[in-house]
Amino acid sequence: MRLRTRTLIKNHRLLPNRPDQMKARKTYHLSWPGHTLTLGRQTCIMGVVNVTPDSFSDGGKFFDCDTAVAQGVKLAAEGAAIIDIGGESTRPFSDPISDEEEIRRVVPVIEQLSRRISIPISIDTTKAAVARRALEAGASIINDVSALRFDPGLAAVAVEYDTPLILMHMLGDPKRMQQSPHYDNLIAEIRNFLADAAKKAQNLGISPAKIILDPGIGFGKTVAHNLMLIKHLPEFEPLNHPILIGASRKSFIRKILKQTQESDIQPDLPLVETGSQAAAAAAILNGAHIVRVHDVAGTLATAKIVDAIVNADDSGQMTEVRGQTTDGNGQRSDDG
Repeated sequence: MRLRTRTLIKNHRLLPNRPDQMKARKTYHLSWPGHTLTLGRQTCIMGVVNVTPDSFSDGGKFFDCDTAVAQGVKLAAEGAAIIDIGGESTRPFSDPISDEEEIRRVVPVIEQLSRRISIPISIDTTKAAVARRALEAGASIINDVSALRFDPGLAAVAVEYDTPLILMHMLGDPKRMQQSPHYDNLIAEIRNFLADAAKKAQNLGISPAKIILDPGIGFGKTVAHNLMLIKHLPEFEPLNHPILIGASRKSFIRKILKQTQESDIQPDLPLVETGSQAAAAAAILNGAHIVRVHDVAGTLATAKIVDAIVNADDSGQMTEVRGQTTDGNGQRSDDG
């Protein structure tokens, strides 16, 4: 019996392109003034800092400028390759704020943080005026959850500063997106939306090599929609752009984990973080290049193990996986 087991394992290794074998992610190389990112073999960790009084995930914990800067420095030290700064809550049913208020929140944080870390800072905004001031202050990526629907002028700012642009799917707007979201064909509709958004960005002058796509976990989706998106991420590969997934602490995780009698559970509970790590692992296994998270240290450990599994050599030899750090330009590399 032992001999037969060895034979079956050996024969399995020799079978090429089995449909049940995990595919390696496509590799993408992003290069722009001051930074480079290589996405594919290693998962890129984006650390979140919300400079808001009403974020769903941290309840205003980093609304103070000094506290937000300290958190950004901490996440970078823990291994983040990008720090994402946002000044306007996009939680379900939230109201928008003015350009001036958003600028007041984020610009001082970005100015101080950009002097203390060398990895790229992304500005999470839907407004061209905010993006411009953030880039002037030291940010170098634009993360637009509206995919240019709210302010097409964002594209011109991205072109002027030669920055990568993240385009996300959202059903409607934050105020109404969770009011009975419905799709006739979830994956096809979101994939087509992102394909059209990428084409629009290119028509406005954005280089295809600087576009990152985000299916928008939690933005106009039910629990089932979010689960299906993560499960079917490989179907977004033909879009030929890196895929970002932001599932950390989202309500679908909390709804799955809560006890029946509970209305909700706190987003920062250890139980929710465990669920966030499970979601991140599933997303990476299914092809996500970037994961946007609150717990960078924990996600980096998760990503190292999942990356090792994804990159395992099908010849039967174990591929050496060493510790991974950030090289100062936003690119994770072996620490030797």
